[in-house]
Amino acid sequence: MAGSPVRWGIMGTGGIADTFVTDLRNTDSGVAVAVGSRSQASADRFADRLGIGRRHASYVELVADPEVDVVYVATPHPMHHANALLALRAGKPVLVEKPFTMNAAEARELVAVARERGLLLVEAMWTRFLPHIRRIRELVASGVLGEIVTVTADHGQWFAEDPDFRLFAPALGGGALADLGVYPVSFASMILGMPSRITALCTPAFTGVDGQTSMLFGYDSGAQAVLTCTLRAMSPTRAAIVGTEARIEIDGDFYAPTSFTLIPREGEPTRFEQGHLGRGLRHQADEVARLLAAGATESPLMPLDETISIMETMDAVLAHQEKAGH
Repeated sequence: MAGSPVRWGIMGTGGIADTFVTDLRNTDSGVAVAVGSRSQASADRFADRLGIGRRHASYVELVADPEVDVVYVATPHPMHHANALLALRAGKPVLVEKPFTMNAAEARELVAVARERGLLLVEAMWTRFLPHIRRIRELVASGVLGEIVTVTADHGQWFAEDPDFRLFAPALGGGALADLGVYPVSFASMILGMPSRITALCTPAFTGVDGQTSMLFGYDSGAQAVLTCTLRAMSPTRAAIVGTEARIEIDGDFYAPTSFTLIPREGEPTRFEQGHLGRGLRHQADEVARLLAAGATESPLMPLDETISIMETMDAVLAHQEKAGH
């Protein structure tokens, strides 16, 4: 596949699928050649708007399309497991939108099937592949921060209270944690790994899904992570990594292309800024193309075992909420 653009099949026709296809135009690593929906009309509307030639009235047809090299699963959260499984069983590599699945058990099954078949499987946690996050990982690995003491991250957005809107609808996997909280949880995982202790506080939204969730994670190293998410308000959406020797402060929106500052305990801060084209989703497409060309079956930037551990952490947060009677 090296030398020719990867041919993407888009599963689902929602907002994130639209953003991904639009962003794909900012790179030469891949091109959207097909779309699959549950109806021909929906597939046609999406394809007409975005200039996609092949349109399928079912996901089965999409994954069977010989012109498709890799499938991007952009359906609602509860469908990720079944939809990704469909693509893997058809022999297609898959990029699965986050949250990867609804729980860790589903994630484990997808990973097992991909490994059994030797197919590339990647969680579309697009933040991991952004230039500023790559640079931050290099700085953390260099030891310039000293010992990591605290990680903070928040993601809050305001949404009008509509019971049919996917973030409020239980049937569509709604809730602040699944859609917004996954970013802070994944960020903390990237820096500190899996927590050994979890405390969580949740306020339900009017439909019963979690409307606001605050999390406190403890680690065997003594480090802590303080993470928040809400559907009820626009929060600063910033993040920080605090070490004994220095800290990194990431501007909002920390999960999207942005800038950051390295602030030493002594001495002058260093600012890291760079321009950016598009929304930032093209970087995960570039990574998938690179991995396919290399014959790899997972991304070192978003390893499958870590994807599973993030889902285990999310499961634990939800279980903690239920235990608390929320």
